[in-house]
Amino acid sequence: MIDIDPNDSGLPGIDQLRDIVGAVMTVALILSVLALIISAVVWAYGSNSSNPNLAGRGKVGVLISCGAAVLSGAAVTLINFFWDVGQGV
Repeated sequence: MIDIDPNDSGLPGIDQLRDIVGAVMTVALILSVLALIISAVVWAYGSNSSNPNLAGRGKVGVLISCGAAVLSGAAVTLINFFWDVGQGV
């Protein structure tokens, strides 16, 4: 039987890589908030100007930006969940 676990001290630069991934997650969340604000403005403008195409694009943008924030925030939990599932196989 082979038992191999992740080694967080086997390569140099692992701590820096964790810092980079954390920074990328922060940028992703900030950009999700920006996309939500822009999409909400587009939705409101489209609704007030009787432009259903623009309003629809704003609604889709709101949903996509919220989905991106959920995925960015839950990325570590999702990876850990699937890692645990993979260990049980």
